[in-house]
Amino acid sequence: MRVITWMGMVMLLLGLVPLASAEQEAGRHADAGGIAGELTRLVGAEEQRIRDFYALRDHRPAWQDADTVAAFASALHTLESDGLRPQDYRPDEVRAGHRAAYQDEGDPETQARYDLFASRMLLLALDHLQRGKVDPEALDTGWEVPVAPPDYSLEAVSDGVDQQRFEALIGEVRPDFVPYQRLRSGLARYRNIEKLGGWPRLPERDKALRPGGVDADVPRLRERLAVIGELELLVADNDLFPVGEFEAPDPHRYDASLEDAVKRFQRRHLLEPDGIVGRQTLAALNVPVERRIDQIRLNMERARWLLHGLPEAFVLVDIAGYRLSYYRPDGQVWRSRIVVGRPYRRTPSLRSEITHMTVNPTWTIPPTIRREDVLPRVREDLGYLWRERIQVLSPSGTPLDPWEIDWDNPGNVVLRQAPGPQNALGQLVIRFPNDHMVYLHDTPSQDLFSREQRAFSSGCIRVENIRELAQLLMDDTRSEHDIEARIASGETRNVSLANRMPVIIHYWTVNPGDDGELSFRPDIYERDDALLRALDRPLTL
Repeated sequence: MRVITWMGMVMLLLGLVPLASAEQEAGRHADAGGIAGELTRLVGAEEQRIRDFYALRDHRPAWQDADTVAAFASALHTLESDGLRPQDYRPDEVRAGHRAAYQDEGDPETQARYDLFASRMLLLALDHLQRGKVDPEALDTGWEVPVAPPDYSLEAVSDGVDQQRFEALIGEVRPDFVPYQRLRSGLARYRNIEKLGGWPRLPERDKALRPGGVDADVPRLRERLAVIGELELLVADNDLFPVGEFEAPDPHRYDASLEDAVKRFQRRHLLEPDGIVGRQTLAALNVPVERRIDQIRLNMERARWLLHGLPEAFVLVDIAGYRLSYYRPDGQVWRSRIVVGRPYRRTPSLRSEITHMTVNPTWTIPPTIRREDVLPRVREDLGYLWRERIQVLSPSGTPLDPWEIDWDNPGNVVLRQAPGPQNALGQLVIRFPNDHMVYLHDTPSQDLFSREQRAFSSGCIRVENIRELAQLLMDDTRSEHDIEARIASGETRNVSLANRMPVIIHYWTVNPGDDGELSFRPDIYERDDALLRALDRPLTL
């Protein structure tokens, strides 16, 4: 026979509960006591956060109630909207484990072990949602962006369990930065396109589709662009036509409205916006929706690595998008085009702080560039050194006579380019500490900024209008330097910022624009597939 607790007896005597309910209340307390004892014994073998979670609860179990478990298992499935795999967090095992522990009259130890399991799944899901599932250092040995530990409140998690507020708890932990929200909305949109059957594939062709032409593939091109909203269509006589025309055009004619839509598509995919559907544009059009969904998912993972603890003002370098954005303290955003490293001389991902700038810099040619680029030209024509104003120095800095050097075996000579407009670094360098010796800099090759895809450097980042950026940094950090005057002096000099400015260099192959539309970029460093495999790899617990 069950022993009724003092509170249960009082409630029974006052007629507030029937005898059966009082017995049930007594049973719950007795069961909780047994499970709590087992939890106290078993939790010591768990990681610190699990121990802290149960310490907050005085080792009170979290997962006795079947409705709580059902709500949790259901909420786990909503993680799919963040590009995660709900099955990684075992929603089916969460349900089945509760039935085995309680409906099948499991003993207190079984119930305690189940409680620990369910709590581990909850905290793991929240960790991955806030900071990412994949360890970026496992994919990139040169990774220099520290991923901070999760910073949500365990007390809030405990209260969320008790109140069955799982979806609200997930919403509170989810990154709340606008780019992440736009990626999440884009994922939902592209999944809906997938449910509706995706978009049509255009046939491979030898000749490009050109504006003004007539071609049997034009209706399919219209339909393809309409699916993603680049072209609004109406239906007339079972054919598709642009909205706004007073008379239905020839459905096979590549007209001006279609040309505008193609150009918008090309710009969003970093293709030359010429309106011609050639080989590259056709390939981008024919990427299946499933692949675009995967791209969005893996870039959401990159966002989880990065979008936390962001300062009020910082410089963000988007490698794959060839763009630099300076988020200023006053809320304005200054943007510029950039040139990044070639695929075999990749610009690294890193997080640092801008400390100073060099005006009228010299350029000591790095060993790799010296060996692979400069020495072959010098061997062909020694006059290259004079034309490029490159000095030949000993390791200690003593000038050497180029005619006395065996250029087939030059040894440890140092090659240094004199300052000036023709210097490879231009007339300004923005510096920040990092192990890769990369920096932002000016360039004499301004024509490269006009190209849509700009992976031409040896790893450092060339910035269009860098003088304007430098002066903004000086002004916003209360640094009393006139950059133009410093450059005009012709003197090589370092100028420091009064306050450091954070800089983040990262790699995105999907970017949400201010209008919410997604831009898909070529994976120039071929990083997407490895990340996708890691993201989709089942967790082993």
